[in-house]
Amino acid sequence: MKARFLIPLGIFLAMAGLFWFVLNQMNSGEYNPRELPSALIDKPAPVFELPSLHKPDQSIGTPNFIGQVSLFNVWASWCVSCRVEHPFFMELAQRKEIPIYGLNYKDERADALRWLTQLGDPYVASAFDYEGRVGIDWGVYGVPETFVVDKQGKIRMRYPGPVTAEVWQRKFVPLIAQLRSEQG
Repeated sequence: MKARFLIPLGIFLAMAGLFWFVLNQMNSGEYNPRELPSALIDKPAPVFELPSLHKPDQSIGTPNFIGQVSLFNVWASWCVSCRVEHPFFMELAQRKEIPIYGLNYKDERADALRWLTQLGDPYVASAFDYEGRVGIDWGVYGVPETFVVDKQGKIRMRYPGPVTAEVWQRKFVPLIAQLRSEQG
């Protein structure tokens, strides 16, 4: 009879222990539930060619990344978090810190162009992905997402969510410095 009451108590203690462990990992920075791993890290960027947002008769694609460390930012005019990171990308563009390429994702061309006219355009170029197929190839599950692409065209980092100055310093700057120092 007593054993029957010990089973629920054991289950409760196991769940409480797991909960405590996850909270400690989150508090120490070892675990972030928002960061989903990407299977594309250290692999060549998915090959694509899309029309330019500004000049539909011109194309933007994977070859744009070769020979330089660059950012590939997935954004949309309907994305609230994209508006949060946009001023920081404008600052990076003004400092000419790194080339930023955009992927306008599942958006209306007119809305995207209006958004860039109103807020400024930090992108060297933006590809127009109305159907979202290229985003799917890159493993995008929401916007904004930012990728660091090395000189050989390999994806070296994926960051989901808005890039802020603090995130930039902590996550991007060390990796970009390392990639720029590598041969190739």
